[in-house]
Amino acid sequence: MAERAAEGAGYAERWARDVRRIRVVGAGVMGRGIAQLAAAGGITTELADVRAEAVREAVTSVSGMFDKLVAKGRMTADDAAAAKERLHPVGEPLAPLQECDLVIEAVREDLETKRELFSALEKVCPAHTVLATNTSSLPVTAIAAALHDPSRVAGLHFFNPVPLMRLVEVIPGARTAEWIPDALTALVKRLGHEPVIAPDAPGFLVNHAGRGLVTEALQILSEGAAEPVDIDRIARDVLGLRMGPCELLDLTGMDVSHPVMESIWTGFYTDPRFRPSRLGRARVDAGLYGRKSGEGFYKYVDGAKQEPPEVTVPDVEARPIWVHGDVREELGALLSTAGVEVESGDEPSGQAVVLVAPFGRSTVDIAQAEGLPLERTLGVDPFGGFFTRLTVLVHPGLDKEAGRAGLAALAATGRAISVVRDAPASVAQRLLASVVNVGCGIAEQRLARPEDIDTAVRLGLGYPRGPLEWGEHAGADRVLAILRGLHASTGDPRYRPSGWLTERAALGLPLTESGTAPSDLLS
Repeated sequence: MAERAAEGAGYAERWARDVRRIRVVGAGVMGRGIAQLAAAGGITTELADVRAEAVREAVTSVSGMFDKLVAKGRMTADDAAAAKERLHPVGEPLAPLQECDLVIEAVREDLETKRELFSALEKVCPAHTVLATNTSSLPVTAIAAALHDPSRVAGLHFFNPVPLMRLVEVIPGARTAEWIPDALTALVKRLGHEPVIAPDAPGFLVNHAGRGLVTEALQILSEGAAEPVDIDRIARDVLGLRMGPCELLDLTGMDVSHPVMESIWTGFYTDPRFRPSRLGRARVDAGLYGRKSGEGFYKYVDGAKQEPPEVTVPDVEARPIWVHGDVREELGALLSTAGVEVESGDEPSGQAVVLVAPFGRSTVDIAQAEGLPLERTLGVDPFGGFFTRLTVLVHPGLDKEAGRAGLAALAATGRAISVVRDAPASVAQRLLASVVNVGCGIAEQRLARPEDIDTAVRLGLGYPRGPLEWGEHAGADRVLAILRGLHASTGDPRYRPSGWLTERAALGLPLTESGTAPSDLLS
């Protein structure tokens, strides 16, 4: 291994280009997907498992997938036939490996099982063979520690389904040879997927970054600030996510997601930003896993989610509306176009319902600071520009009739409406700020490059933007204001802003760039 590093950076590229044969150990869903990708990518692929029937089933399954691709016109018959020829079942994981350039382990997620396998592989693999683990959560360094030569081991984390999920995390352990991450990165690119270098830290990169959304959603639920369906609808319609956090937890299963949250939280020595919710543990204990159990945050009938209908706004006597602040022109025009009477004076009349648009503050804070009639003041989240869903913020001191009149006026615009409790920041603002802050924390600790953080989140989690790109789009100053408002109001250290965010906001630097480092002055 040391001799290869001495040959220079070009060796990694040559190695990736010259890989001819690999072995995938583990014929489950992940192993099959990796084998399919490699065989389709022109590499002779051995499939091994301690269960001979699992290997036979896997080869049949992968061959069937090639046939389906041909039927869909996504692969030629000749290419499919060639890929099938490159797929080789072998007797068992430790069968002779003299010609293998790479072994990828995809066995069950258990540290001792993986360490035993790699210890055995080290004894039978030639010195030139690189060993990679497809672990999704176990430390690569801990797996490699069982070997006499841990420098040959790295993480190569594919996502399910492997052929469709383009992202692959390349994870160097503490003693991985320097050339191996570059070599595996080049190999992933050769196979048509997108590699990112991820840290050997709890959650690696994707699962680490994903804590921002789901942990904050559970925090909002635990406060009773919003219902699961409202959080999900706001996440989809305002933030542009494909799936809201509660339905995402139902899909992955709380029995899977909650232990991951606990693992990352403890792995970072109880950092408050990753603190799990008591709701998660309670739901696991109750068997409310989600789709797999038929009930989670939603009920499922024949696998179909039963989502409550949109809110119905009661008919009430119309009242004039007075809009406060910078959104007066925009929101006032929207209401006027819908036939709502909008007052234009500097102060509201005695009958008017007052609408304020809090950003990083509560409705109550604005009303008290501006001397507005608290009992007639409703909040409307300005995030998203009032184009899609309107999030209405209700505080306990609101007069019910005034609130209903304000709600009816907003419903007249034809926008969908979610009604939630007033808080130091709205649901959309809190979710976004948490996602951005966790991403900034990863960058601050130099766990990954900014571009890798954003790529991993976009491809691995399906967000419309990576966390740093998203923070830049929303405005670092605005995200910082949300977090500072939450931190000051609640005293909860989970909302302490990342140094990466505060520095760049102060300096006017993009969140997506590293800026000048001490090493830059010495090179």
